[in-house]
Amino acid sequence: MPYEEAGREGGGTDPGGAMGTPQSGAGPDGQAADGHADEHAAEGEGRHADWLELFFDLVFVALAAQLSHRLHGDPDLRDFAVFLGLYFPPWWLWINLLVSTNLFVDNSARRRLLMLSAMLCIAVMACAVPEADTDRGSVYALGYAGTRLVLLGLWWPATRYPEPQRVPRWRPLSYCLASGLLWAASAAVPAPWQYAVWAVLIAAEMALLLTARGRGLPGRLDTGHIVERVGLFVIIVLGESVIALVTSADHAWTPRAGVVGVLGFVLLAALWWSYFDFGSTSAELMLAKADDRQAYLLARDVDGFLHFFVTAGVLCMAAGLATAVEEADHARLPTGAVWALAGGLALYHAAHAGIALRYGRSPASVAVWAVPGIGFPLLVVWAAGHLTPWLVVMLLAAEPIAHLLYARRMLRHRLGTAAAPRP
Repeated sequence: MPYEEAGREGGGTDPGGAMGTPQSGAGPDGQAADGHADEHAAEGEGRHADWLELFFDLVFVALAAQLSHRLHGDPDLRDFAVFLGLYFPPWWLWINLLVSTNLFVDNSARRRLLMLSAMLCIAVMACAVPEADTDRGSVYALGYAGTRLVLLGLWWPATRYPEPQRVPRWRPLSYCLASGLLWAASAAVPAPWQYAVWAVLIAAEMALLLTARGRGLPGRLDTGHIVERVGLFVIIVLGESVIALVTSADHAWTPRAGVVGVLGFVLLAALWWSYFDFGSTSAELMLAKADDRQAYLLARDVDGFLHFFVTAGVLCMAAGLATAVEEADHARLPTGAVWALAGGLALYHAAHAGIALRYGRSPASVAVWAVPGIGFPLLVVWAAGHLTPWLVVMLLAAEPIAHLLYARRMLRHRLGTAAAPRP
């Protein structure tokens, strides 16, 4: 991972209490039922994902499976473009809901009903994903529209907060209500114009967020909670990759399929190890030491935008691994499957390079690990026409293992240098 200087030896990290017991009510979080944060929560202390948030995230398990399945087999350029286009809207909704639940913490029936409604809307989108670029586009749009109306319900009470925490009414009316109504109207637009409308609406939402630059937030983001929830989402997409390996091995029950499955698991385990030993730790440290506005900007860029590519890369790898297991007895992998697997790994590292640069790392220090991390998978793509499926997966598994060993070696070197007595 790109943040080896921030890692911890032995057993990984617990970003923002990610492995702690979730809080089930308002009391442990220090929050009143009306959604106002108390002094401790405003300072971003000790909050964890609650049971509702964990249940809500389950719908993204289904969504991840639907999206990854679109890339099984031999996807072409259009398939990859459609995958990214269908993945970003629900990811964008998840980020918006994450910020909302981060700022407005309560255990009221109202909040539960709103979040469950959002969960149902995203489930509708997940059902539409297999044919969202053809017959089910209108259903996909209506699911998105419903979730934006849920966001309106979550944000509207903040328009009645006392100054200076009060949110201007025009913000949720434009960002949530107007957007939701326009998305609903897009259901009546025929394809392919419908997709252009979606792109314009998403761009408008992003523009509103980028121009706000953190102004008008009713409090400080709980950075530990942000890191924890994003880490849990990474677990979701890694979990989809494991599921893909298992189900594909069931379909192709041969010794070679077993070998490819084991190699694929090693690849995923190395990614997990490096992400949670180094990546999430660095995020927690960088966000915790930033002031309110800078913490918002870092969270927006790193978690809102760049982690889209991190998770998209893992979902691509999930599809590529599934195909590699199923095609293990063939002489070569389909070109599209190689791109899903190796290209997904390259995208994963490229996104982390962007994160490291956003955190202020020097380009030279980032290039040390980013160039081989991106270049080696692309080299495997170039050579894949001469490689068997198990060899493709073995080479790609070797890269994150080497990356992890390098990061741990650099960490031990820094710890040793820091502990050495000075003359």
